[in-house]
Amino acid sequence: MKRPLQVTLLVLSGLGLLHASLFTDLSLRFVKEGMRPMLVASGVLLLVLGVAEAWSSQKPVSGDDADSHGHGHGHGHDQDDGHGHDHSTVPRIAWLLFLPALSLLFYAPPALGAYTAAREAPKAVAEQRYFDPLPATSPIPLTLTQFTSRVQQDHKRDIGGRSVLMTGFVTPDKGADGWYLTRIIFTCCAADAQSVKVRIHGAAALPANTWVTVTGTWHPGGTLGTSSAPAALDARTVKKVAKPVNAYTDALPLF
Repeated sequence: MKRPLQVTLLVLSGLGLLHASLFTDLSLRFVKEGMRPMLVASGVLLLVLGVAEAWSSQKPVSGDDADSHGHGHGHGHDQDDGHGHDHSTVPRIAWLLFLPALSLLFYAPPALGAYTAAREAPKAVAEQRYFDPLPATSPIPLTLTQFTSRVQQDHKRDIGGRSVLMTGFVTPDKGADGWYLTRIIFTCCAADAQSVKVRIHGAAALPANTWVTVTGTWHPGGTLGTSSAPAALDARTVKKVAKPVNAYTDALPLF
């Protein structure tokens, strides 16, 4: 790979990172929001390196430097003759680095959604011993994790009969009764993504990946307040909403 192409790769990579993390929200498809500043810094660094590399290639070479450079080449050729290959060029496989650089600028991979969630088990809910009293408001806005924890771990069973409000996207469950209200959560990045799902009864499923706000009450099954109780809801209303900018958190409902 020639020096001009190395410069181009550095600049394209830097621009791609800045496009995904600074000028758009594409980076949130791959990493948590807290990592965004590091991506911006990396993009700036790659641009600086590219400019520095381009500038250094334009510097005139003095006579002494040229002589030294020439002797160096001669010595290098002797080594090549002895070893049978040349170390002065970048391996051809380095051309593949252009693909991710260009994809960040011109083609963003699709976001994780119902396809991913339908093929993995729901995220395990952390053990919780104490729950604050539920507010008197109705419906109660909850995250999917909060609802699941209340249903399966709150021995006071305060969630029984209460109207709740949750937001997520639709994950169909073909051949079964109901569908799933879903959230995908990043711990660090897309590689460690996990889903939390609540089965919805009593309402027709909208197309996969449609973002909705659902109001309803716990769907009875098993023993409320124990692990036998399903994370399920009898829906009263289902309302389409806009997809949030940061879709990979289990945030409170959208209003």
